[in-house]
Amino acid sequence: MPWSCWKTESIRYTLESAIHGHAFARGGPAITGRVRSRPEDFQVTERPLVEPSGEGEHAWLLVRKRGENTETVARQLARIAGVPSRQVSYAGMKDRNAVTEQWFSVHLPGQPDPDWNTINSGTLTLVRQARHQRKLRRGALKGNAFRIRVREISGDKALLEERLQQVATEGVPNYFGEQRFGRDAGNLHTADRLFAGTAGKLSRHQRGLALSAARSYLFNRVLAQRVSDKTWNRAIPGDALQLAGSHSFFVADAVDPELERRVRTMDVHPTGPLVGAGDLPVTGEVQRLEDECHADRQMWCTGLAKAGLRQERRALRLPVEALEWMWPQPDSLELTFNLTAGAYATSVLRELVGKLE
Repeated sequence: MPWSCWKTESIRYTLESAIHGHAFARGGPAITGRVRSRPEDFQVTERPLVEPSGEGEHAWLLVRKRGENTETVARQLARIAGVPSRQVSYAGMKDRNAVTEQWFSVHLPGQPDPDWNTINSGTLTLVRQARHQRKLRRGALKGNAFRIRVREISGDKALLEERLQQVATEGVPNYFGEQRFGRDAGNLHTADRLFAGTAGKLSRHQRGLALSAARSYLFNRVLAQRVSDKTWNRAIPGDALQLAGSHSFFVADAVDPELERRVRTMDVHPTGPLVGAGDLPVTGEVQRLEDECHADRQMWCTGLAKAGLRQERRALRLPVEALEWMWPQPDSLELTFNLTAGAYATSVLRELVGKLE
């Protein structure tokens, strides 16, 4: 099996490939259209793991934001409460160019709630507040619900309908989306300087973004190769297969009809590496593929391990739950669907719609 994981001439070309050079599972988008013409065209609602109990030393706040980023809202909540920003938590970052509903928690031991309604403005609305015994931790989500409007559509609608049916039943490649890498791949360029020892002084937040972006880039390389090889949604010997709805996985030394059935029915998913310290769990041709895809980024792999990150696995395939679509106008498509935590709606859209700039 030949592998060609972007042997490139320059770091800039390689980093741009991490965002725009991914292989498509089904040959590319069936239509073109305009996404995010306005924030209301991209709506996201968090699906939390738990509901706040109503009592405790943590104030949980469900905030609807329009055109605001998550960190800005967190800082505003800290100011209202008169506490340091470190006492404000949230489960995940949300897009700025969107209308999103997300939970925040503020640690207020022995303190009453301030008037949280002072956050209300033209761009922010307090939807709900309640107390809870524990803070909201990163990744503590069932997932997110999306409602997305695509405008100015042109192309093959019949082919799009076929693709939509395929995505609903077979999922899409689980790429990390472009927002992971920052504006103009800035987080990746920071990562490159960090691992080379030339980044200078970075804040904890900047360092975290750079490390996450580097891991995501390396994962996307492997996934793009598996998509090109048409093995992103099937098991091959040596794969680490993740149980659906879990982070647990097992290594398949051989592939038999029963295992193929489990993969086909989405009971288990092939995985790719989130690079860190420790040995790859995969074996055979899968190990060779992953090693080859990272051969020219050994400085990054070593840097991620030295940063204290451990080897983890991420599913190569992303199920798209409860996918529905309608045509409000002949040139306008509305999609609704649910994704698991850590997944990107842009990875769904790229299989369906080519962007109009």
